[in-house]
Amino acid sequence: MSPPSHVFVGGLHRSGTSLVAALLSAHPAISGFAETGVWEDEGQHLQGTVPPGRALGGPGRFGHHPDAHLTERSRFATQETRDALDAAWAPHWDPDAAVRLEKSPPNLLRFRLLQHLYPDAAFVAVVRHPAAVALATRRMRRAFALRSVPRLLDHWLHCHAAFEGDRRHIARLAVVRYEALIADPAGRLERLQRFLELPAQAPALPVSPEPQRRYAAAWSAWLDAPLLGARRRAGLASRVSRAAGFGYDLFDLAGTPGDARGEGLRD
Repeated sequence: MSPPSHVFVGGLHRSGTSLVAALLSAHPAISGFAETGVWEDEGQHLQGTVPPGRALGGPGRFGHHPDAHLTERSRFATQETRDALDAAWAPHWDPDAAVRLEKSPPNLLRFRLLQHLYPDAAFVAVVRHPAAVALATRRMRRAFALRSVPRLLDHWLHCHAAFEGDRRHIARLAVVRYEALIADPAGRLERLQRFLELPAQAPALPVSPEPQRRYAAAWSAWLDAPLLGARRRAGLASRVSRAAGFGYDLFDLAGTPGDARGEGLRD
């Protein structure tokens, strides 16, 4: 299998998609977006054809919108959509690059559509502990009307259930656990580069486990808050088994092995 001409990175907001995209884009064969002037240099904000996550409710909400989960049966699965995306994105890629990378959180639910539009593409899904994603997303509440932590957990579970249903339809897919990436940046990056049929390059930027440690401490404090802790733990009961199905222990953010279910890396 030859290197893909395009790589699409997706994963819920605050899952680590920006980190993965930056690590991959540092490879000399890959061109990603930079200094575009849009939020996080995400391709979703550079085009006006497929609704961006913000138009569907924003972080922590977009996955529930009917236009969030798009497949090869979508009304956007047309040559006109491909042409419009190419026209919007091409000016931001190096035309001489062997591989062109685009990153947007909603891609997690749009890999099948993107595969239809770009048959030779590869796809990278970034998955992070639902509690860490919920807490990190909640910090964006000044910019977005975000829901409670339990509702943010429900959004995570909903989106990843849809993604799990899509996985078998995606021919060239890598799933990266954020926890595994920060534990072994060089090793996980090398696996991704090998998956993309590219020569291995060492990480070009530092990867720190400190943010995950802070969220682990914050999650413990949220679970054990005076007067509220027992109610919060009880409220999570219906979500515990669903999270466990994805390899995550809702009551133990720090101790969860990031690739408990395996990363599902197809190489």
